[in-house]
Amino acid sequence: MEMPMKRLILIALMTLNCTFVTADTLTLKAGYPESYVVKKGDTLWDISTVFLNDPWKWPRLWDVNPQIANPHLIYPGDQLTLVFVDGQPRLVRNGASSDSAKPHIKKSPEGRVIAKSNAIPAVDLTLIEQYLVQNRVVDNNWLAEQPMVLSGESPSRHHIVGDVIYIDGVLPLGQKYGAYERGREFLNKESGDVLGQEAILASTGQVIESGKVSKIKLLSSFRETKAGFRVLPMGSDSLMSAYFTPKSAELKAPALVLATESNLREAGKLNVVYLDKGTEDGIEPGVVFSIFRDGEVIVIDQNGMPVPVIERTAYENLIASTSTDRAIQMPDIYHGKLLVFKVFDKVSLGLIVTTERPVRVGDKLVAPESLAFRGQ
Repeated sequence: MEMPMKRLILIALMTLNCTFVTADTLTLKAGYPESYVVKKGDTLWDISTVFLNDPWKWPRLWDVNPQIANPHLIYPGDQLTLVFVDGQPRLVRNGASSDSAKPHIKKSPEGRVIAKSNAIPAVDLTLIEQYLVQNRVVDNNWLAEQPMVLSGESPSRHHIVGDVIYIDGVLPLGQKYGAYERGREFLNKESGDVLGQEAILASTGQVIESGKVSKIKLLSSFRETKAGFRVLPMGSDSLMSAYFTPKSAELKAPALVLATESNLREAGKLNVVYLDKGTEDGIEPGVVFSIFRDGEVIVIDQNGMPVPVIERTAYENLIASTSTDRAIQMPDIYHGKLLVFKVFDKVSLGLIVTTERPVRVGDKLVAPESLAFRGQ
């Protein structure tokens, strides 16, 4: 019962309720406490939501104080106090609430605090991993050169957990691989340049026999594995970080929703979408975007009356596409927020963490700090 509740709490915390803010101001939540004792299971994100309206600004809440030189190294039992430095709120650590929370090793009359491996994280991946996908976006030609599934020990054309499949290549014994189905080719909307080839993870397995034709035993399945799928090593580039560090996106131009993971027309809360920006654009896991859709263009008819989009004539559509006094652009419409969890060269994967309206391909992704945004 604890994990489902924790998951609901995390999602609720990511459903933000904000007004206009500036890039230089931390907005404290109404009724914020003056101090807080770190509990087992807390994350930096959790603690920041106790104090801030904008949790992804958490690094600045811990900044500029000597007591927390590294915010990742605070532990259950630590007492944190809110102070103001040059008018800005900061958290400082008063110390542990019990000796068990901070063990000491005595080498002299004074004790020293030893480093521990269980410092609290930013956002724990395990709380949201059930909503994420392990698809990849790779170079099309590169994918075509990777080892291929030929068939399997089972006479069936569809292979699942426990089946052994045959691969056309010498693979390292014991190495873990993923079997990937070729998906969509992604293109830049404006330039038409190829951004990458979607590779959809069907299953994972381990090499149990190596040779000209190697054998992989399937250990997990997300969909049926078939002949023709390509197998890729499950290395560090295919895995996700254990923890996320949420922060506001910083882009000179808006990113766009490139596609929905499910290939449906619309996506909602806890659905995954592709973005048309990646590491080459400075995107990192943990980046938070606000999602907006372009406002409609309202045409003023010859009688001086506004014409709704659905009622425009062909002539009025032409006017709407030109820059005239009779075509008025309405404000962009807020649709939700998105957390990037996996990044490739030119494309990223993001989880929609809150929505006020369905998200569609082509929706704009902008830095949340620079706009008015609301949670549901």
